Amino acid sequence: MTNDAIAIYAKRRTQYAIGKALPISEAEVEALIQQAIRLAPSSFNSQSSRAVILFGAAHEKLWNLTRETLRPLVPADAFASTDAKMSAFAAGAGTVLFFEDQDVIAELQQKFPLYADNFPIFAEHSAGMAQFAVWTALAEAGIGASLQHYNPVIDEAVAKEWKLPASWKLRAQMPFGSSLKPFSEKTFIADEVRFRTFR
Repeated sequence: MTNDAIAIYAKRRTQYAIGKALPISEAEVEALIQQAIRLAPSSFNSQSSRAVILFGAAHEKLWNLTRETLRPLVPADAFASTDAKMSAFAAGAGTVLFFEDQDVIAELQQKFPLYADNFPIFAEHSAGMAQFAVWTALAEAGIGASLQHYNPVIDEAVAKEWKLPASWKLRAQMPFGSSLKPFSEKTFIADEVRFRTFR
């Protein structure tokens, strides 16, 4: 089957070996990320997803901040691998921080009380779609990335460093940059385990 969307999805892979040389300008990367999030669907068109885009020194500061936040939490004899991960992420060109605005969720809960319990779940769906949209757009532009989750450990430090609204809840971090290694072959579980079709 030939399908342009599927062909683009196939390019989206986890890339841990990233460098600072981007195939497009930082301004183009910024616009690409913004447009991807703008077009990502959200329940009730809530548009609850928020993003902070870090380049250069700000990007490196994030991973140094994460390193130092984790240092007292990770046993000293096991910290070398954590340290190496932080250095690998910092070696990239930038990071996207993904947030969900809790004020938007609370407003929807008040406006539609019948669905109140579900809006936090719906927001997680929106977050995932925004992350996938950005990741796929970066892959199509020839930029490698991975999705990380050091929240909630770094939430307070990130909010303080970049003076972010208290309602922004950190959901994921996406370091990105030039792909320095080829991707390994992707494996899939059997279709009969994963899918069922009825007619």
